[in-house]
Amino acid sequence: MTTEETIREQLASHPIILYMKGVPEMPQCGFSAKAVAALQTAGVPFAYVNILQAPQIREKLPTISQWPTFPQLFVKGELVGGSDIVDELAQRGELKPLLDGALAPQAAG
Repeated sequence: MTTEETIREQLASHPIILYMKGVPEMPQCGFSAKAVAALQTAGVPFAYVNILQAPQIREKLPTISQWPTFPQLFVKGELVGGSDIVDELAQRGELKPLLDGALAPQAAG
């Protein structure tokens, strides 16, 4: 499996996934810490990838997402943004509804 296939599989498998430096219990940069804090405050489960332990993902993801920095939050396979955007959504009260929507069961159509 190529790195791009691995990333696409991760995005498809996890409704909420944060590509970050470190792990939620011990972020390795302030921006990752800020994003994790916002997600934890929202109280929803999320997956994560420690890009410091996955250099191939760290190199490839920015070309897929068109976002140059980390962390990167994806909801339902779509890039939401980095630390500042996640924090801004949280401050405006928009993050939790976005995350809850990603976890809600899809209605059969």
